[in-house]
Amino acid sequence: MGSWRVTVLDHHRADGGRPQGRPEGPLARRDGIQVHGRDGELSCTDTTGRLRWRVPCPGRPNAAHLSSGRVLVTTDSAGYTAWGTLGPALLLDLADGATVAELRGERGAALGGGRFALGLEGYGTFDTRAYDRDGTLVDSWRSFGHYVVGSGLRVVETDRRLPTESRVVRLLPGGRIERGPLLTDPQAPAPLVLPDGTLLVLDAGVLRAVGRELDDTALADLLPLPADQGHRFTGTLHRTAEGLTVTLVERHPTRMGHYTTHAWDLALHAP
Repeated sequence: MGSWRVTVLDHHRADGGRPQGRPEGPLARRDGIQVHGRDGELSCTDTTGRLRWRVPCPGRPNAAHLSSGRVLVTTDSAGYTAWGTLGPALLLDLADGATVAELRGERGAALGGGRFALGLEGYGTFDTRAYDRDGTLVDSWRSFGHYVVGSGLRVVETDRRLPTESRVVRLLPGGRIERGPLLTDPQAPAPLVLPDGTLLVLDAGVLRAVGRELDDTALADLLPLPADQGHRFTGTLHRTAEGLTVTLVERHPTRMGHYTTHAWDLALHAP
């Protein structure tokens, strides 16, 4: 991996702010098709806004993934269940919205050819399963986190454990796992993917670059966090015209509803 570099252009801290919810707009879009979700309903339109189908949905859709005539939708339940607010994961026919299979999972990724990865964590579960276009299980791994498709299927793991055993890994056929660098944060936010496949990972306040071969470099110590305080911080990374913006929203340790926002604007320098 070539050495990416960053330069901090600006850094500011402000009282207020709070972790963002699901962004507005379609859950997924590709090739002129858009999948939308709201409480109790899923719909599909084309780019002109023409409705292709509308179907009921148990709970609240939170993400969708498209692959070769199929759509996988993860949901939050309408009420609290044995799995918290986890709702069913629905595999639908993109042509008419018909249910192909009802699965269980929190995060998903489209693998191509109508196949999907679907992950679940909690109560001793820390698993990713791969399903074909009919919802048949075809592979599984002991790993879970943020999925990145390209150079195989990479995972920025989030095990929610202290001390964490989370790593950046690659999932290989037959349940095999290629293990990369160990992380400090048990709940790292979703990574940013650069054009050459390098992942930018915000790991407990340190920005790291992880290459396609799972080699890593620390780029900037923005706000290194003690392991026992990481749960109070929620991070995000966004590309900008100049490079990227990194945000850490800090929840006050004792005052409910009070937050502090730390933000950095960085320039990216390619290898």
